[in-house]
Amino acid sequence: MDPGVYGFLKRSFDIIVSLSCLAALSPLMLVIAVLIKLDSPGPVFYRGVRVGRYGRPFRMFKFRTMAADAEKRGGPSTASDDPRITRFGAFLRRYKLDELPQLIDVLRGEMSIVGPRPEVPMEVETYTSEQRRILEVRPGITDWASLTFHDEGEILRGSPDPHKTYREKIKPEKLRLALRYIDERSFLTDMKIIIETIKTLSRTGHGSRE
Repeated sequence: MDPGVYGFLKRSFDIIVSLSCLAALSPLMLVIAVLIKLDSPGPVFYRGVRVGRYGRPFRMFKFRTMAADAEKRGGPSTASDDPRITRFGAFLRRYKLDELPQLIDVLRGEMSIVGPRPEVPMEVETYTSEQRRILEVRPGITDWASLTFHDEGEILRGSPDPHKTYREKIKPEKLRLALRYIDERSFLTDMKIIIETIKTLSRTGHGSRE
């Protein structure tokens, strides 16, 4: 497929899906927002800085799942047993509901439905020239790495230094999968990833561990 046609289809798909999902899920998101406020003090949203397309930083929307001062109490990698996670936050993270507000970022053009997960600036600074090809596309809500490491919190569980474990056990494969996506990206690939994401979330909803 011509890159221009693919880009047009991808952006059109992002706008249609993000608008439709935000409209359909707005009652659920409102309930989640209320429960977050009732569960712990602090804002509803977490607006962490991530690196987007062409290396431009942006503040990503997520439902807050940790204590309001979490960034002062630990690093960017989060194990499932991290004491900074709130009670309701653990539930949101298990079912990936904390990611729903990223549909706003998709609508704004900062993210796409499918694409490499956005990283924090300190991690992007370590990229090689080859790995920086990942920044050619908008980061996404889901990709091959999201499926492979859907249980990232469990992988980091019990680690005395979760961020070190992340860099050693997860990051290299995440980058490899992100580069694979860059090389193979197409509308068909995006549809395959979306279908696999739905299957993974369905299995999680039926009791499998994340």
